[in-house]
Amino acid sequence: MGKKLYIISGEASGDLHGSNVMKELLAQEPDLNIRFWGGDKMQAVGGTMAKHIRDLAFMGFVEVLKNLPTILRNIRFCKEDILKFKPDALLLIDYPGFNMRIAEWAKKNNIKVYYYISPTVWAWKENRVHKIRRDVFKLFCILPFEVDFYKKYKYDIEYVGHPLLDEIEQYQSQPKQELVISSNSENKPIIAMLPGSRKQELRTKLPIMLPLVDLFPQYHFVIAGAPNMDISVYKELIGDKKVDIVYGKTYPLLQQSEAAVVTSGTATLETGLFEIPEVVCYIGNAISYQIAKRLVKVKYISLVNLILDKEAVAELIQNDCTTENLAKELSLIVKGGKKREQILEGYSKLKMMLGKGGASKKVAQSLLKTI
Repeated sequence: MGKKLYIISGEASGDLHGSNVMKELLAQEPDLNIRFWGGDKMQAVGGTMAKHIRDLAFMGFVEVLKNLPTILRNIRFCKEDILKFKPDALLLIDYPGFNMRIAEWAKKNNIKVYYYISPTVWAWKENRVHKIRRDVFKLFCILPFEVDFYKKYKYDIEYVGHPLLDEIEQYQSQPKQELVISSNSENKPIIAMLPGSRKQELRTKLPIMLPLVDLFPQYHFVIAGAPNMDISVYKELIGDKKVDIVYGKTYPLLQQSEAAVVTSGTATLETGLFEIPEVVCYIGNAISYQIAKRLVKVKYISLVNLILDKEAVAELIQNDCTTENLAKELSLIVKGGKKREQILEGYSKLKMMLGKGGASKKVAQSLLKTI
């Protein structure tokens, strides 16, 4: 009888990392029976889907409050589903608001819990470390500084490297994908716009980013479209500006850009690993932001700066995120700009600190050894 594993990921990034871990798990143990919460990528690998991530992603304090009944219903369903499936272990991927609750419940029900991608306890709610130690059998983390952070609490965790390293390395090992952009007839150098993947992000960021098109006429601006977002949302915001949108082509876009304007999140690290100088933007719901500002204890908002522990790339947050400030910072990082070389030096240090890839394989091996 094969072993049974229940996996919970709740967002697009979790679906990606979950699918890679599943591939490794099934390569090493083909008769492993996997049931999961995830998206299309995990579904394509195999196993049985219990819930799709499109029913799950709520961000920020205000948004979570609005959707509380749905969230509580999901938690109830999850517990019942796990008990019915009777897994040998649970693998929780990121998604801490939900997964930490499930971890506590699972521990009480004698179900072994593995956690991949540590909750950001170093940023806020540091007291959650004690809960993680109590409820999680093994924690796999992806940021180098987390090892020392957990050492303070005498909790031995496993640093597996950042999963993006594998994604990008795999992409770069393939033949270069040409970016076909119909309207860049003059072959101007490209500036990438990564405004995020949620409607609320696009509505707050794009009106600030788009005036750059007129301020930098010597460049061609291209938006990385979110796969789940209808083109009409972009069209309405773009109006008559000469901007292209590409879907599912973020890596080829970054690879062929001179600089980028990026919404905070994983994309800041992706841009850094492609060695494209960037300006990072963040505008949150005003109430959520004020609450977060009082609770969060980190100096930086972008992963590049957090890992390097210094401001290598400019961060324009909330009221500082204006077109004027964006234009000023962008002019410093395009070719010939004063900050460009300095950013590129920071990126090579970043790569050194992250080390080698292989995160998914390490998680799979460690889990199968002790399940």
